[in-house]
Amino acid sequence: MKAAIVYSAGKLPEYGDFIEPLVDADHVMINVKAAAVSQLVKSRTAGTHYSSRMHYPFIAGIDGTGYLSHGEPVYFLTFGTPWGSMAEKTLTQVNHIVPLPATLDPVLAAALANPGMSSWAALTRRAQLRTGETVLINGATGTSGSLAVRIARHLGAGKIIAIGRNVDALDKLRAQGADITLPLEALPTSLLALMAEGIDVVLDYLWGPSALDIMTAAAAGAEKVVRFVQIGSLSGQALSLHSKLLRSSGLTLMGSGLGSLANAELIASIGEMLQTAALQDFSIPFQMRPLSDVNTAWEEDNSRCRTVSVVDR
Repeated sequence: MKAAIVYSAGKLPEYGDFIEPLVDADHVMINVKAAAVSQLVKSRTAGTHYSSRMHYPFIAGIDGTGYLSHGEPVYFLTFGTPWGSMAEKTLTQVNHIVPLPATLDPVLAAALANPGMSSWAALTRRAQLRTGETVLINGATGTSGSLAVRIARHLGAGKIIAIGRNVDALDKLRAQGADITLPLEALPTSLLALMAEGIDVVLDYLWGPSALDIMTAAAAGAEKVVRFVQIGSLSGQALSLHSKLLRSSGLTLMGSGLGSLANAELIASIGEMLQTAALQDFSIPFQMRPLSDVNTAWEEDNSRCRTVSVVDR
């Protein structure tokens, strides 16, 4: 079968022939329709993600949409080497699939899954958002962050503060549900006033200096509880965090992603998000590229337009 094959760490996937998987008692066969290129997929392929435990060669991709043997449309996760999602067929565990709504485009579903899960799981499983609470989204102008605005509103947020670098994108977020938008450079001078008004949950897609500014301002509120959920690290992997920020305040720091949530919870949260996406507008910018173009399409993906590899049948 045809697949996007990774032969060694740091190398881009190559389109080629790979042995077909064989079904066993613990797995089901997926006839793949679409698989998105995400930062998670890229870093696992490169061997730099904290969850990477890969044996080469393997097929790129960890999730996608496709069809079971009798034609039922599904979304699936696949973590088992070598069976990634960017192939004509793959294997996954029975409990790593959820049905797709018949009215939801499977290519859009593949594009939505990772960015949608990032905020849906963070808000429903980690922060456990309560109706009417205020949510601040740090890094709201990328695909995941902008989708988080709509998801937070759907899940009951009473007030949404969107922070990002792209001023044009911030303007659009107001129409999508953001109550307050701030360019990243205005964050340090605005934070104390925002915290004084009340922020309950922070979704952080950036880490780095802006995350530290937010945590420092949250700690200044002393016993006021702020649930800070770390999701992405587009501004850097590490920062220096003084211990007093946690000891002297109600700041609660947690992560959301592979490892902090059981796979079953990740799958369930994606299923819930996709069911909702069939009923309301969670659409995001994406481009379709044939699986055969994976080597060139790999570098085209960015934080504002998702690339989806599509298997033509």
